Amino acid sequence: MSEMVETASGPARVTWHRAEKTARAVLALGHGAGGGIEARDLVALAAALPGRGITVALVEQPWRVAGRKVAPAPKTLDAAWREVWPVLEAEGVPVVSGGRSAGARVACRTAGELGARAVLALAFPLHPPGKPDKSRAGELEGVKVPVLVVQGARDPFGRPAEFPAGTEVAEVPGGDHGFAVPKKADTGQDEALALLTESVSGWLDRHC
Repeated sequence: MSEMVETASGPARVTWHRAEKTARAVLALGHGAGGGIEARDLVALAAALPGRGITVALVEQPWRVAGRKVAPAPKTLDAAWREVWPVLEAEGVPVVSGGRSAGARVACRTAGELGARAVLALAFPLHPPGKPDKSRAGELEGVKVPVLVVQGARDPFGRPAEFPAGTEVAEVPGGDHGFAVPKKADTGQDEALALLTESVSGWLDRHC
């Protein structure tokens, strides 16, 4: 089920994948700057978690709903996420804020003010490819609630070992920024996504 949420930037869209029984939390997931909610990691979580008592809300930013190809400035993304938040809270259970890539950054920047239970950062873009000196680690380190980073071993935006000490990181073997693995990798694509969903599910069990 999808619903539109009016924001100052235009309508956002929330696609609900509700818990099969009583929900114990909502996991809100935003998309990246180069794609939408059809990303393989978002689809995998939306399929796996409702059976484990987690409602997954896939949030499409207004620019994506409007069919534009270029994401707006971070402050605009953050503002739209804030405006969607009351719809997520209306479910009456704790809300875990999350997303992939640019969506993960939005979740980190806004978690404190919105009262998120925790933050799930999928494919966090720690730095632009080839530019480790331009680190965005401060966005992660500024979060005061539990954070899980799920990162592909081959992600050019930051490999698991590059994250600051103390960061909880779940590595997806062979995964790139979109968690795609090479055809000849030891870990197949389905297995890689299963590792991702199990890591997230176990982490949610600890915090929700």
